[in-house]
Amino acid sequence: MTDTSAPTNLPTPVQIEAIPLDPQVDVDAPANWVRWAVLILSVATAGSAWMAWSSQKKVQSLEQELVRRQQDSQGQATEARVLARQAQEASREATARTTLLETRIAEVALQRSQVEDLIKTLSLSRDENLVADIEAGLRVASQQATLTGSAEPLITAMQSADDRLTRARQPRLDNIRRALAKDLDRVRATRVADTASLTIRLDEAARLVDEVPLLNQPEVVMAPVPKADAAPKANVSTKPAGKNKALPNQAAASDAAATDSPTWGSHMLDWTKGAAQTFWNETRGLIRLTRINRPEGMLISPDQGFFLRENIKLRLLNARLALLSRQNAVALADLQNIQATVPRYFDLQSRKTQLLQSMLTDVAAQSQQTTVPRPDDTLAALSAVSGGR
Repeated sequence: MTDTSAPTNLPTPVQIEAIPLDPQVDVDAPANWVRWAVLILSVATAGSAWMAWSSQKKVQSLEQELVRRQQDSQGQATEARVLARQAQEASREATARTTLLETRIAEVALQRSQVEDLIKTLSLSRDENLVADIEAGLRVASQQATLTGSAEPLITAMQSADDRLTRARQPRLDNIRRALAKDLDRVRATRVADTASLTIRLDEAARLVDEVPLLNQPEVVMAPVPKADAAPKANVSTKPAGKNKALPNQAAASDAAATDSPTWGSHMLDWTKGAAQTFWNETRGLIRLTRINRPEGMLISPDQGFFLRENIKLRLLNARLALLSRQNAVALADLQNIQATVPRYFDLQSRKTQLLQSMLTDVAAQSQQTTVPRPDDTLAALSAVSGGR
């Protein structure tokens, strides 16, 4: 059955006629395609080869360029190292020169300050120079007086300063003159001990220590020498006054010798008196009564007595050195210690002990008068004038 509903205007199918093919054409068609393929492959191969060759050339040229540039870079790096080393050396030289210049600048600045100070010193007025010289002289004299223990250097310097101020005749320096006169009177009124005489007295005391008797070794009292008869012997040897007086003088001398010649009895009487006096002195020396206030002085042995004397000598020597070095307190302490030791171990009834004590007392009293006063008022007046107050 057919569909009646199909459109009627559809075309009819075309009928195609079969065309007969040429057998020669069918055989040559594959060969042409092969030729074209070979040709295309050859062209492609040639192009590839050309491109590979050109790429190789470019790579070679790039390699050469890189090698050249690397060589240039190495050369530049070497030159840069050389330049950097030169720059470092130049920097070091510059630093050294800078340091040298700074040192020279510092020296120049110091010299400039010194020159300015010198110019300022030279530009001072006459009065200021006078005040500065007087102040320096007084300070030096004060130090010298302190070292020597004598007021003479200070008195001389103050008198010289007074003379210079008198010659200057400046009213603004009158205050200095008044202070100088006041200090000069004070220095002159000060009693200063003579250190040389004190040291000599200490040396004498050190020599006297060996002769001072101890309490357990009193000083030996010598027996008195017996006196001769009341009528002394006449001097027979007289010079003749002249020829007329020679014979009477000789006769008178012979009569006096005959009259005053001692007899055997008088000789015996003198000998008896001397023997009795010696026996009495020896007997009295066997028994001695002494009041003992400090038993340590009586119990000292001879060896201890020797070391006691040497200890006192050492203390005297220490006091002497202290006086020479202006250490009055040390010297006074040593002298007081010796003064306390002497009554404990030595016989105070002996004249040598009393002499030693008096010497120690005098030295101790005079050693406290070795301080020389300073001219403080004068120095204050000089500072006020130099400062312009």
